[in-house]
Amino acid sequence: MQETSTATWQEKVSELAAISEEIGQLHPEILEQAYRENWFKLFVPEVYGGAGKKLPEVLRLEEELAEADGSLGWTVTLCAGAGWFAGFLDPTLANEIFTDREVCFAGSGAVGGTAIKYDNSYLINGHWKYASGALHATIFTANCVIKNTDGEDILDENGSPQVKSFILKKDEVSIMPGWSYFGLVATGSHAFEVKDLFVPSNRTFEINNSSHVADETFNYPFLQLAETTLAVNSLGMANHFLKLVEVAFFNRLGLKRYTDQQILFFDHELNRCKEEIKSAKTQFYAAFDESWHQLIHCNLLDEQLRLVSLHSRNLAHVSRKISDTLFPYCGLEAARKETVLNRVWRDIHTASQHALLTFLQ
Repeated sequence: MQETSTATWQEKVSELAAISEEIGQLHPEILEQAYRENWFKLFVPEVYGGAGKKLPEVLRLEEELAEADGSLGWTVTLCAGAGWFAGFLDPTLANEIFTDREVCFAGSGAVGGTAIKYDNSYLINGHWKYASGALHATIFTANCVIKNTDGEDILDENGSPQVKSFILKKDEVSIMPGWSYFGLVATGSHAFEVKDLFVPSNRTFEINNSSHVADETFNYPFLQLAETTLAVNSLGMANHFLKLVEVAFFNRLGLKRYTDQQILFFDHELNRCKEEIKSAKTQFYAAFDESWHQLIHCNLLDEQLRLVSLHSRNLAHVSRKISDTLFPYCGLEAARKETVLNRVWRDIHTASQHALLTFLQ
C-alpha cells in the first residue's frame, strides 16, 4: 500500500471512528474500505479470491489498523482470523462462500452448541458469545459437541467428547444483541444462536492437520496465530495512546499549573513508557519472525513457540500498563467518554480482558 493511500484510509478512519462507536459497528465507509482492501480476507487464498497474505505481513498491518482505531483493528483481526479457516474448508464450499465480495467470517472459539450426527448432515443447537463483526458478517463459525441420535456424546480417540467446527450462514443464525461493554464498542461483538438447524456434512472442518491449500500460512499453529494477532492490536492501540498522551499533557501547559520539576518528571515517565513498549515490541517481533523462519525451513521448534506465546502476552501486558501509568497526566478531559484519548484507553482495557493473553506464564 502506498504512503498516500495509507494516509487517506487513516484519515477516513480517524474522521469516522466516533460515529462507528455511536452506531455500535464500523461505519459503512470504513466497511467499504475493508472490502476494497480485502482486509476481512487477508488469509483467504488467492484461488478463492482472497488476499492470500502471509502472517508476518498481516501482523504489521493489523498493528497499523489498531493504531488508527481499536475497533477497526480488532474487527479485522477477529474476522480475518476466522477467515483463516478457509484453508481447511471443503473446496466446493469455499468456492461457493467466497464468490461474495463482502464475505466476512465471525464466530466464537467456545464450545457453545451440540450437533447430532446423521448420515449426511448434522442437527445443530447452540448459543455463542462475542462474535466480533456479527452485524456485517456473512459466515459464522461455531464449535459443537457431537452426539449420536440417542443424545449420547460421540467420543474421540482419547475418549473425550468429540468437538467439531461448523460453518453457518448469516440467514441461519439469530444475532443476540448484548455487546454492552465500555470499549471496542464498534466491533459489535454480539452473541448468536442456532435452533434446530440441519447442515450438510461438508460444513464441518478441522484445523492444522487437514489443509486443502498448499501454503505455509495454514501450517502455523492456530494458538500462536491467535496470540500474535491479538497482541499486535494491543500494541497498535498503545502506540496511538502514547501520541495522544503527549499532546494532551503539553496542551495543559497553557494553564501554567506545572512546575519545571513536574514537567521533567512527566517527560521522564513518557520516555520510559516509550522505551518499555519499544523493547516489548522488538522482543515480540524477533520471537515471531524466528518462528516463521523455522516454519519456512520445516523445523518449527516447540521452544520457539513458547517464546512467541510469552512475548505476545508480555506485549499485551505492557500495552495496558503504560496506559494506566500515563492516564492520570492527561487531565479531566481524558475521562470524558467523547474524547479520542478516552476511547483508546477504553479499547486497550477491553482488549486486555481476552483470556488468551491474561496470564504472563
